Amino acid sequence: MSSLLQVNDLKRHYEVHVPGGLFGRKASLKAVDGVSFAIDKGRTLGLVGESGCGKSTTAKLVLGLIPASSGTVEFDGSPVTARHDAEWRALRRRMQMVYQDPLGALDRRLPVVTQIGEPFAIHDPAMTAAERTERASLLMESVGLRADMAMRYPHELSGGQRQRVVIARALALEPDLLVCDEPVSALDVSIQAQVLNLLDDLRARTGFAALFISHDLKVVRQMSDRVAVMYLGRIVEAGLPEEVFRRPQHPYTKALVSAIPTPGRRGKRERIVLQGDPPSPVDVPRGCSFHTRCPIAQASCRSEVPRLVESGGHAVACHLVNAGAAPAVQAAE
Repeated sequence: MSSLLQVNDLKRHYEVHVPGGLFGRKASLKAVDGVSFAIDKGRTLGLVGESGCGKSTTAKLVLGLIPASSGTVEFDGSPVTARHDAEWRALRRRMQMVYQDPLGALDRRLPVVTQIGEPFAIHDPAMTAAERTERASLLMESVGLRADMAMRYPHELSGGQRQRVVIARALALEPDLLVCDEPVSALDVSIQAQVLNLLDDLRARTGFAALFISHDLKVVRQMSDRVAVMYLGRIVEAGLPEEVFRRPQHPYTKALVSAIPTPGRRGKRERIVLQGDPPSPVDVPRGCSFHTRCPIAQASCRSEVPRLVESGGHAVACHLVNAGAAPAVQAAE
């Protein structure tokens, strides 16, 4: 099966000015630094990692909202660029986004039925206003919104209802790919479950593929067919959810998995506590970018960048793991 979305060695570096010396100096902020992955039709890739690791920048690059420094993005065989021309708009009709903050993604001056019908006005100008309203009403029903909410404004809805409006608008044009950037992180836990179940149900019914971005590993595990773990602009581990979460290989993934709450588990749960903060993307360490926090780092980790090596569908970027000599990571007391 050919991939719907193919990302190859994608990079996004920003030139920044940092303090230092008399006038400071220019430096390169490596927001995304060589990311590659593929998503097949109807499948979901979960992208997980700490805040600031480059997940949201990756989402914008995939959609062509910002230009890449290097690398390529291909959607159904066509290159995705940030030229915002007619070709890009045609691709964007098939690629939609669900944003983290639903209130920020909606126009507070317009009723929600108008906003849900807005994609039709942009991509199908021949459609009448009455037809747009009818289609928008059907979309509201499909995401569990009542008909009497149609003329309400975003501030008159709850957080969960606003996110349903955003999802309905994203699905208006029946996209092939949905990019979900932390779609439930701003919602209460009970509402999160409702929105996740809604997305799962809609995916089963419509068959869209998805790039699902989150810092919550339990959410990613529930929603994904495949998982990629990102650290400081790079993917350090990728594989099937059960493989990644039950048998994590990279020391960073092990630390993340150890922090997942496990209700009802008896006895003391082992927790791997990483020391220090992630390095600045302006000053990425030589070699493996994780070596400054890694409890098993060796000399090669400080000088050579590890490649993402796949074996049996499970890929890991770690010198020691790929050499077959990774010792156990000790849990903190």
